[in-house]
Amino acid sequence: QVQLVESGGGLVQAGGSLRLSCAASGSIFRINVMGWYRQAPGKQRELVASITSNGSTNYSDSVKGRFTISREDAKNTVYLQMNSLEPEDTAVYYCNANIVTKIPIRSTNVWGQGTQVTVSP
Repeated sequence: QVQLVESGGGLVQAGGSLRLSCAASGSIFRINVMGWYRQAPGKQRELVASITSNGSTNYSDSVKGRFTISREDAKNTVYLQMNSLEPEDTAVYYCNANIVTKIPIRSTNVWGQGTQVTVSP
């Protein structure tokens, strides 16, 4: 059994910054791709950023140049540094990871519980 726990959400004014963290725990053999998604009210969940096990990153056009994704494999943790936040960034942010478990050895896609980010004008 593996799980992801997010932290770092909150309320911030436009132009401000927040840093989200997501830690994986459980019977982990390896973590492949890790990513952040978000879902605003009335909208579909969308990919914000992702990072592979070799450090390759991918960003949605709406956050390029403002958000930075990184990972710390020794802590099984992925981060999302969000700068120059805009009201349009308001959403619930979800962590996602493709994890290979130890026993049994298998690949599983795991979601965190979500953390609210609210950006006021």
